Amino acid sequence: MAKKKAGGRPSKYKEEFNSQAAKLCKLGATDRDLADFFQVNEDTINEWKKKHLEFSESIKEAKKEADQEVVKALFRRAVGYSHPAVKIFQRNYPRLKSSPTNIEQEMEEDEEIEESTGAESAALVVPYTEHYPPETTACIFWLKNRDRENWKDKHDHELSGNVNIIIED
Repeated sequence: MAKKKAGGRPSKYKEEFNSQAAKLCKLGATDRDLADFFQVNEDTINEWKKKHLEFSESIKEAKKEADQEVVKALFRRAVGYSHPAVKIFQRNYPRLKSSPTNIEQEMEEDEEIEESTGAESAALVVPYTEHYPPETTACIFWLKNRDRENWKDKHDHELSGNVNIIIED
């Protein structure tokens, strides 16, 4: 008996799609986005996931990593957080001021900064700590998903007991 040839068009799948799909999923791509990127139907992406274990695993792992980043970010918004930051100011050099108030003091400060940094600059970089207070919406979202029994909007109440209804003419 002769072997039957598989019908249909050859698959567009290539091994390099594994890493490409993973990178896209780490950036938040959905299966629909992958289909659009690879110029195939979303059903084709599902078929590739079934036929090519590496493809499926790379997508699952990348989506899991992206989801974990979102969970961390949501948690930080819910509880509040701080991080180091900088503010950049333009220095008030005498040549830039129309009416300087205390030029000697400003020039001394500028010289000290230039000596400590080793570079002359028209910008003054000031480090500080940026604080973000807890955000109510993030807290509610977190609690509704993590502790549904205590934080759901709809509460089911069950009434029990006997009810006697008498209808008279």
